[in-house]
Amino acid sequence: MKLPENKFPAAGPRPFDFARDRFAFANELLWEYQVDAATGRTQFQPRVPKPDYALRCFVLARTARQFLYHAHFAPERPAVDAATYRTLIRQVVARNPRKPCATDRQIIIPGYACLRDFSADREALLKAACGGAWQSYVLRSHWRMVLPLSRAHQIQTAAGLVAALTQRRSPIIHLVKFPALTINHGMILFDVTTTSKGQTFAAYDPNQPQAPTTLTFDSQTGIFSLPANAYWAGGALKVIEIFKNWWM
Repeated sequence: MKLPENKFPAAGPRPFDFARDRFAFANELLWEYQVDAATGRTQFQPRVPKPDYALRCFVLARTARQFLYHAHFAPERPAVDAATYRTLIRQVVARNPRKPCATDRQIIIPGYACLRDFSADREALLKAACGGAWQSYVLRSHWRMVLPLSRAHQIQTAAGLVAALTQRRSPIIHLVKFPALTINHGMILFDVTTTSKGQTFAAYDPNQPQAPTTLTFDSQTGIFSLPANAYWAGGALKVIEIFKNWWM
């Protein structure tokens, strides 16, 4: 199978490291989900109290890659004040999430070794500066989910994700069941294992930052699947790679 042509002039700076490059805090769930074991149907009800940081899965996935592509953490340098960190975060978030910068143009984040540590200590600053929930809804790539996502498209997507990981681009994916709204979610892939049946991708899920998530692809059926978790009953879904070129 011919892999999609690389649209980037250069590979990513390094692979996404789950231990270092994720946020310490989660995109919180607005709903509590319960799966009926007999029917497989999902029931949900609003969480009480209502979470104050939700609907930002795409914001966190995008921003995590912006830090990977454009920031350099310098723990040997002294920490700075909150106002300076706020400015540095905004500078990172203003950078292109689709293309890494040159090493000499990276934004220096002093006093911390990685995004995981930075976000654990400066949670409020990052939550305030990374972007609002509306930015998870107003994405240029969302047009793609309303068009058919065929078996051929999903096979091509899987091959493209393998290529992106080989090129250290840490692909961001959109998981959908459109027109059903049972899942509409974003993640970052950071590793892949190929077997006789297809691929198993390791992912950073902004909803569940405690441990990696597994996404599988069956090359015979052309189907992606995600195991059951706190917000998803498990099973087949569609995958679109996003933040990869000017129209996506």
